This record gives sequence, structure tokens and C-alpha cells, in this order.
Amino acid sequence: MNHSPVLATPNFPTPGRPVIFDPDVCNGCNLCIVVCPEDVFIPHPTKGGLPIILFPEECYYCGACVDDCNRKGAIRLNHPLQQRVRWKNKKTNEHSRLR
Repeated sequence: MNHSPVLATPNFPTPGRPVIFDPDVCNGCNLCIVVCPEDVFIPHPTKGGLPIILFPEECYYCGACVDDCNRKGAIRLNHPLQQRVRWKNKKTNEHSRLR
């Protein structure tokens, strides 16, 4: 039986990325792939490579990947701009937003 390789093509990029990997910290353990309830990621074809975000639009920012990661700072959520917390300093009238 002849098996051809499976090709995984990510969906077209959306304006934002739901998570950002730090290549200096992430060791490609793929724990985020296991804990993601929406199967947003797939393993990188090379061992130790950063996981591939295959379905970015299906992420609902639950944070399971960040919370369960065993390497602090390897992955962080990147909420869409309209969902980021914003506040106003009443003394200065300056508006601030989390990054």
C-alpha cells in the first residue's frame, strides 16, 4: 500500500494571531496542542519546532495553552484589539489599554 504524505494547509491568515510563541523559550513540547479544546494547533513537522496555528479563527482565547505550558513566557494570548481592556485615568483623562 502506497501512502502519500498528509499536507496541512493553514487557513488564510486573519488580521490578528490568537497566540504568540516566543521561539527563545518554546521548546516544541506540543503540550499546547494537547490541551487546546478547539484543536487550533498542529505539531511542527520538524522536532522541536514551534506549533503551527492551523485554525486561528477558531480560538476563543480560553488560555488553556498559556496556563498549562510548562515554560513560562513561551506562549501568550494576543486578544483582538476590540477585546482588550481599556480604562480612563480620571485625574488626567488619559486612556490606557492593555497590550
